[in-house]
Amino acid sequence: MTGHLLSLTVYFGITLYGVLATELNGTTPAYTISPTSTNSPEKDTGSLITSVLVPLIVCFLLILLGGYLLRSRKHRKADVNSSDKKMPNGILEEQEQQRVMLLSNSPTVFKKYFPIPVENLEEEVRIRSADDGKLFREEYNSLPPGNIHGSLEVANKEESKEKNRYPNILPYDHSRVILTTAEGVPCSDYINASYIDGYKEKNKFIAAQGPKQDTVNDFWRMIWEQKSATIVMLTNLKERKEEKCYQYWPDQGCWLYGNIRVSVEDVIVLVDYTVRKFCIQPVHDGCKAPRLITQLHFTSWPDFGVPFTPIGMLKFLKKVKSLNPAHAGPIIVHCSAGVGRTGTFIVIDAIIDMMNEEKKVDVYDFVSKIRNQRPQMVQTEMQYSFIYQALLEYYLYGDTELDVASLEKHLQTLYSPAPHFEKIGLEQEFKKLTNVRIMKENMRTGNLPANMKKARVIQIIPYDFNRVILSMKRGEEYTDYINASFIDGYRQKDYFIATQGPLPHTVEDFWRMVWEWKSHTIVILTELQEREQEKCCQYWPSEGSVTYGEISIEIKSDRIVDTISVRDFIVTCSQEKITSLVRQFHFHGWPEIGIPVEGKGMIDLIAAVQKQQQQTGNHPIVVHCSAGAGRTGTFIALSNILERVKAEGLLDVFQTVKSLRMQRPHMVQTLEQYEFCYKVVQDFIDIFSDYANFK
Repeated sequence: MTGHLLSLTVYFGITLYGVLATELNGTTPAYTISPTSTNSPEKDTGSLITSVLVPLIVCFLLILLGGYLLRSRKHRKADVNSSDKKMPNGILEEQEQQRVMLLSNSPTVFKKYFPIPVENLEEEVRIRSADDGKLFREEYNSLPPGNIHGSLEVANKEESKEKNRYPNILPYDHSRVILTTAEGVPCSDYINASYIDGYKEKNKFIAAQGPKQDTVNDFWRMIWEQKSATIVMLTNLKERKEEKCYQYWPDQGCWLYGNIRVSVEDVIVLVDYTVRKFCIQPVHDGCKAPRLITQLHFTSWPDFGVPFTPIGMLKFLKKVKSLNPAHAGPIIVHCSAGVGRTGTFIVIDAIIDMMNEEKKVDVYDFVSKIRNQRPQMVQTEMQYSFIYQALLEYYLYGDTELDVASLEKHLQTLYSPAPHFEKIGLEQEFKKLTNVRIMKENMRTGNLPANMKKARVIQIIPYDFNRVILSMKRGEEYTDYINASFIDGYRQKDYFIATQGPLPHTVEDFWRMVWEWKSHTIVILTELQEREQEKCCQYWPSEGSVTYGEISIEIKSDRIVDTISVRDFIVTCSQEKITSLVRQFHFHGWPEIGIPVEGKGMIDLIAAVQKQQQQTGNHPIVVHCSAGAGRTGTFIALSNILERVKAEGLLDVFQTVKSLRMQRPHMVQTLEQYEFCYKVVQDFIDIFSDYANFK
């Protein structure tokens, strides 16, 4: 592009030179130089042109070039800024760098938005989502940015400025949190934090920026003075290599923050969030009893945009509600700036309360109100539409979480005939899973003609956003593809790889995947042939060794325990000259038709796999049946459900399966398999009937 423009510029200059020469000489200009007589009359004219016009043309060219460079610099800057905010699926996020992107001072559209009755919510979300969310965009852009009469005097004082993470995200004077004043220290009562109302509870929350290194002491002082018992953290410490929040807690032991001693009591890491418990106490006031503080840190908000699904956020919100004591002070909520994700969380909490009490949704009005308490709350239209997605998810599916003590009663309800002798509850519950749309637009790689040949069942292929990617073979297209999907576990993202039973021409890819992703555990849930049809190619040697491409597999042992064959393989890559031990668990308890008769075999299989994982470092578990969806999904669902039962005494079969289906199509494929999940959990509880094991 640069060379093209320079060529045009030079051409334009030469043309201008020619035109001027024509004007002076009265002849057509010649762009070739010929020998002329020294006394020729043309020499004077040529000298004039050379001495006067050439400098002018050079100046003109320099001006053009300078203008182009300035313009291209602006374009490059714009390109960088826009690409910083983009993902492949086009999701945008708050721009939290030196300054935070703000709304205009006044809405471009003035329109009244009325409350939505809950029964109309699904249709309203569908209408607003049409045309790439055009109506969501209009509604969001018509929000007032904040309180036009709200003053920011204290936040703008010179002594306060260093305490602000972003110079344009400041608390209003009328709603800011005021700390006790330290004698002789100007603005020691200032912290970048604002009181925010809940649905009907005044000052239910404190929205704060993520603490800076020099404001951590103030942050803990605020928690103590406000008698808060719960901190909600919605950002990671670093995102895109930028600090979003300073680590304001110790990893272990205790630490002193100003006058407040903070000690770590417990840490529980789960797939979407981490729960940390701290004990805090002022050190110079021995008569003050220590307090227990719970920090719930949501770790699944992506670097860009909003969570892919609101399921994790709704679980997180329920956990916050359950752990916050009834008579504690405000819940501290923070992200980095304390307005975008923070506002999104607070709005979802409030409107769910509104839905339960008034059977209506009024997001527009509530966001407008809390922006009068802290400017710019809910920072992007993507966050605004995510609020509606979360509310719709809650309305359509409700709270399906159970504790183990109530499972038996819940199953009795599911098996009871519905009114008018319609389908029983279990069928109705499973039917809701069909609402999970298969996102064919996110299956472009698997639907390429070269990759479709690698599919055992063409309807069951991975989504692009979580497919397992192999290293590309030099000079060979499409060799980075395998029909396999990363699936989240209970505590760890991408804990499983769900894949199909290898075809003869995909066995090499299968072993490359095992090797490249350092998997030490394979679970196979099908026989090689069932009902006289091939379900899986035998990809391992019965004895000795076999080689596929650069991977060699040698069988070390083969033994059977109850309904499980356990095979150990030594896997070697010729390029790397190192070996890896891989254990395969082959479950023989699944009949050709239907489901296993009892759940104990599955419970034993899951326990054996978990023990193997603990010994080998928790790399991804490769799980497959034939197509990699029905039995594979059932095994992964049960692994996650039983892990939660043991850790929390809670289960949610419906949402667990729903989440799996959003990661790979048709996971837990039949009503029988879905029912089997409940049966295995009940068997597990019966075997380990001491509920204390689950707490």
